Amino acid sequence: MTIWRPSLAGRTGPKFRQISDAIGESVADGRLTAGTRLPPQRDLAYALGVSLNTVSRAYADATDRGFVQGEVGRGTYVRAGGPLSAQAQPDGLTRPAEGPIDFSLNLPAPGRAAAALARTLKALSGSPALASFLDYQAAPDQPHHAAAAADWLGQVGLEARGEDIVITAGAQHGIMVALLATMRPGDVLLTEALTYAPIKAIAHHLGLKVYAVAGDDGMLDPDALDLACGRVAAKAVYCLPTLHTPTTATMDVDRRSAIAAIARKRGLTLIEDDVFGFLPPERPPPLAQFAPERTIYVTSVSKSLAPGLRVGYLRVPPERADAVRTAVRLSSWMPPPLMAEIASRWIEDGTADELTAFQREEAAARQSMARSLIPDRYLSGNAHGFHIWLTLPPQWRADMFQMAARDHGVQVVAGGAFAIDRSDGPNAIRLCLSHESSRARVHQGLAAIAELLRAPGPNDSMIL
Repeated sequence: MTIWRPSLAGRTGPKFRQISDAIGESVADGRLTAGTRLPPQRDLAYALGVSLNTVSRAYADATDRGFVQGEVGRGTYVRAGGPLSAQAQPDGLTRPAEGPIDFSLNLPAPGRAAAALARTLKALSGSPALASFLDYQAAPDQPHHAAAAADWLGQVGLEARGEDIVITAGAQHGIMVALLATMRPGDVLLTEALTYAPIKAIAHHLGLKVYAVAGDDGMLDPDALDLACGRVAAKAVYCLPTLHTPTTATMDVDRRSAIAAIARKRGLTLIEDDVFGFLPPERPPPLAQFAPERTIYVTSVSKSLAPGLRVGYLRVPPERADAVRTAVRLSSWMPPPLMAEIASRWIEDGTADELTAFQREEAAARQSMARSLIPDRYLSGNAHGFHIWLTLPPQWRADMFQMAARDHGVQVVAGGAFAIDRSDGPNAIRLCLSHESSRARVHQGLAAIAELLRAPGPNDSMIL
C-alpha cells in the first residue's frame, strides 16, 4: 500500500510544523478524508528522512490543531468533519474553509491557544482564588497582573514598572480610554493621513476633531507634525510607529526621537499603538521610550495570543495614571479579571512566548508566499508582518479592484478606508494574510490577486 507522503518543498519553519501544516492542507483539499489513517510514525519518518521524534511532534501538533485524533492501539486518524470546516477551529476561532477568501481582517493565524487554554482552565479550577475572578475588583490592576504586563512590555524594549500599567479590555478599548483621559469634546487629535480605520469613528463619538499630518511613507513626518501644531491647537497625536496600518512601514530611531522632541516642544500627548510590535524579531525601541513622560503606550495580547482574549496593556506616565484609570471605570468598570489572569499566567509560564513564536513563524511563511506570487513593484510589507500593502497598476482604481477581487472570491480593503480624508485615499489595497485558517487558501487568494494585477482592468461595461 502507498503511504501518504507530504511534500515539504518550499515550506519554512521547524520540520515538525511543516509536516503538521501539510496534514492540515491535505485535509482541507480532500487528499486526506475523514477517517483516513495516517502512516505509522516510524514509516513516515523513514519516508521523509527525518527523526521519529520530529514526526511524533508533528502528529501531536496536528492533534492540538484539530486536524487529527489518536486512538490508542489503532493509530492516528483524520477527524470526522475536519477542523477546517466552517465550525469552531481547534484554537477556538471560527474561520470558514469554504466560500470567499478573507484578506480583510487583521487577526492572528489559528494556532495552539485552545490547548493552552484547556491546561490553564484546569489549573485554575483548583485555585482557592477562583471565586474572586467572578467578583468586582476594588483594584482592577492587580499587582501580579501588572507585573506580568511590565515583563511583557520589556520584550519589545519598553521599560515599565507594575505601577505604570493600566489594564484594559483590549487595545481598542485602550485607545478610547487614552482619548477619554486626555481630551475633551472639540479638542484636535492629530493622526497619520492613513491610519487605523476605527479611529475616525471613535473620535467622532467622543466629539473630537481629527487633523491628518502629511507623511511620505505612511508615517508621521516630524516637520509636518511641527507645522500642523502651528496651524491647529492639537492636544494629542495617535500613531502606529511599528508595522503601520495599513502601509506596513516602521519608523526609524531618528524619526522617533524627532517626534518625541516635538511632543515636548508643543505640549502634545503621544498615543502610541503598538499592537504589532511583538512581530519583528528586531525593531526600534517604542516611541514611549523616547518620551515616557508624554506617551500613553497601547498594546494587547489579542494579536499575539488569541483575538478573543480581550486584555490590553497601557503604560502611562504617573501624572496621567489616575485619569486613565478613571476612564477605564467610566467605560467598562474593569477589564475581565479571568481574562487578565489567563494572560498573566501565560506570560509567566512561557505559553505566551510559544504562541507568539508561532505567530511570527506563520506570518513569515505567508509573507514569503506573497513575495513568490506578487511582483515586488506592487508590494510593500515587512517580512514578519500580518498584512501587505499593494500599490495598484494604473489600469486599476482601488474601489474597482476591490470589486473585481470580490468577484474572484477574495475580500480585500481599498486604501480609502484608512484615509482621514477619503478623497485623498491612495490607489492601493491592504491584504491581511493571517486570518485564513490554512496556507492553501492564502496561496489560492494570492494567486487570484496576482492574476488581477496582470489583467487589463475594467473596461466601459464590465469588470474583468
